[in-house]
Amino acid sequence: MIIYLDGKFVPEEEARVSVFDHGLLYGDGVFEGIRAYNGRVFRLTEHLVRLYNSAKAIFLEIPITISEMEEAVLETLRRNGLRDAYIRPVVTRGRGDLGLDPQKCGRPTVIIIADSITLYPEETYKNGLKLVTVPTRRNAPETVNPNVKSLNYLNNILAKVEAARAGAAEAIMLNADGYVAECTGDNVFIIKQGQILTPSTALGALPGITRSAMIEIARKIGYTLEETFFTRYDIYTADEAFLTGTAAEAIPFVELDGRKIGDGRPGPITQKLISSFRELAHSEGTPIGV
Repeated sequence: MIIYLDGKFVPEEEARVSVFDHGLLYGDGVFEGIRAYNGRVFRLTEHLVRLYNSAKAIFLEIPITISEMEEAVLETLRRNGLRDAYIRPVVTRGRGDLGLDPQKCGRPTVIIIADSITLYPEETYKNGLKLVTVPTRRNAPETVNPNVKSLNYLNNILAKVEAARAGAAEAIMLNADGYVAECTGDNVFIIKQGQILTPSTALGALPGITRSAMIEIARKIGYTLEETFFTRYDIYTADEAFLTGTAAEAIPFVELDGRKIGDGRPGPITQKLISSFRELAHSEGTPIGV
């Protein structure tokens, strides 16, 4: 595997950063997850805009332009001979000392990794996931704002561990007020009486790129979709439910906290939306080129 590291393409075993890098010491940095399908990168510009916005929000100046980052992503895919892949750009504060002060850091570290990824077994896309609600809450906006995809991902990790210990593949995370925010790595959608609902980003939901695509798809097909506030009760009593995320794509869930959603099987609207998303993802994007 070839890794992009600070302007150079190096073999995986030679891709090294300093133990004094503040991305390692303090989780001081930002990242994105991006997908490539059939030789095209899905919504690359949108992902990179979000990466640069995350960096701006934490006073991190990425040392290359968005267009240079875009070309670096595409070249990483070319050098690895990948047409279908998961891409992970990472920007850290860079090498500093053992103190917190980011002003002691030099040039930020820029890393791009491209590889395959499989989050869930294929049968779960057909049969649906079983979820639990976990005690770890989603970041409040007045802490590390959830809109920032930072390397400080510990609350999501703790929620993932709590879900795994409860025997679930994913977890519903609530915000401080008890409203549904999102999952550990996915956005949440429910369907009630033909209307589609998803948590507002004001509740702590990340404005996911796949989430945005699904909203566009649903409205284009003709469904009513509302970004709103809801609680677990609304999931328990929903007719259908599904998740979206770059790595997971779109996947149904059929149970929460031991309560079946609808009849306990992926519903027809969910299946139609997932099929439509897959068609879009495999036909739209920035060509990797040769």
